[in-house]
Amino acid sequence: MSNIRAVAKKAGVSIATVSRAFTNPEKVSKPSLKKVMDAVEAVGYRPNMMARNFRSAKAYAVVVLVPDFANLFFTKVIRAIQETAIKNGYNILLGETRDSMEREAEYIKLVETRQADGVIQLSPHTPDRDLLPHPHIHAVAACGATGTPYTSVRMDHVAASFAIVNYLVSMGHKRIGCITGLEKNPHSIDRLEGYKTALAQAGIEFDPELLFEGDFTMSSGHAGGDYFAQFDNIPSAIFCMNDEMAAGAIKALRENNLNVPQDVSIVGFDDLAFATYTDPAITTIRQPAEEMGKKAMQLLLQLMDGKELNQQEYILKHEFVLRESVQPYKG
Repeated sequence: MSNIRAVAKKAGVSIATVSRAFTNPEKVSKPSLKKVMDAVEAVGYRPNMMARNFRSAKAYAVVVLVPDFANLFFTKVIRAIQETAIKNGYNILLGETRDSMEREAEYIKLVETRQADGVIQLSPHTPDRDLLPHPHIHAVAACGATGTPYTSVRMDHVAASFAIVNYLVSMGHKRIGCITGLEKNPHSIDRLEGYKTALAQAGIEFDPELLFEGDFTMSSGHAGGDYFAQFDNIPSAIFCMNDEMAAGAIKALRENNLNVPQDVSIVGFDDLAFATYTDPAITTIRQPAEEMGKKAMQLLLQLMDGKELNQQEYILKHEFVLRESVQPYKG
């Protein structure tokens, strides 16, 4: 109790507020919670978290299911989840799934055995293989897809890809290649729909030979760039379904003595930090990664607190980012 008194005195709040900050941080105002946490550090107090968790029947931890730690987009989402969790007195447990249902099942067991209180899924929902929704487990999809059957935060990938391909069309490009993500990935499916819709509205016939299946890695983008470089009639522009593949494609085209954007225009998707520093800088779609992570954690906190949500699906806005990797078609 003397340590709690020291924290309360340092923070300028009551002992009850300090106790509440440890046991029910969501019920303490953000300014007061910050004062308490700053005071905890200042006086060197280390509360008995195991006792807190036992009393409240909570683990004060959430599991974040990550398909691939190497994917830079997920890093941005995870950072926002973690910052929001910490501010509310929670820790996060990261689980790399590698799209393995067995791995997902093991991580979900952490909630079933009360080692965690909820789950945030970063893989888009696929009906034939998804373990969520799961009975009695609070879960939110942070990078959701159309038709997710539980609480999700997502972007309109069809509209976003339509916008960027339509931009290429407006610049005079008609022969537009596409380096896709994996064929069955819901985000790949939506982005391909946007690509096809933009072509159709411009009266451009879809050509399946102008598709190359990637897997969202730079190496697959490099393979795609090399594929298109071998064409006798090389596409004047290529839509890459993420920035990593766009960077790989630019390198491959350069190795085949083709310059971007002078010979081939390139666009990406995500707006990862390096897209500003590639040569040329990549025109792309900015996904609101940080907002996705923050919103997903906020929604999960509400669910874990037994609150009803106003809606199941939350759609965030994308942003078109114009840089240097596109120029008008010269014919």
